[in-house]
Amino acid sequence: MLIGISKLISPELLKVLSEMGHSDEIVLADANFPAASHAQRLIRADGQMVPELLDAILQLFPLDQYVPRPAALMQVVPGDHVQTPIWEEYRSIIEAHTGITEPLESVERFEFYERAKKAYAVIATGESALYANLILKKGVIAES
Repeated sequence: MLIGISKLISPELLKVLSEMGHSDEIVLADANFPAASHAQRLIRADGQMVPELLDAILQLFPLDQYVPRPAALMQVVPGDHVQTPIWEEYRSIIEAHTGITEPLESVERFEFYERAKKAYAVIATGESALYANLILKKGVIAES
């Protein structure tokens, strides 16, 4: 047991987050995402929802301050009329941790899949919201 680390962060996830370097990406995948077939490293977090996990991760994980938008969402497929209120939740959580007011870029579905294949790791969650996949780009920790 450790002090100050959310119980949502498994030992495996903690290890992966600490291994990642500047500009490495990690995917928080919803329950519909083909995580096992796209992951170089797969972390199971089946009972967890993305907003809570995102909040816990951002307590430990700096986002890349050298890119305009350090987080990416999968675009809604044209013609699909799904609502995506979870995106505002993500934006709010990221802003609370980083101060970045517009952190999210929108990535076409198949381009998102290709980025996910190159990501350092994919976290498979139990998130049931549609289009709830999120890519985070790791930043640096500056000396204070």
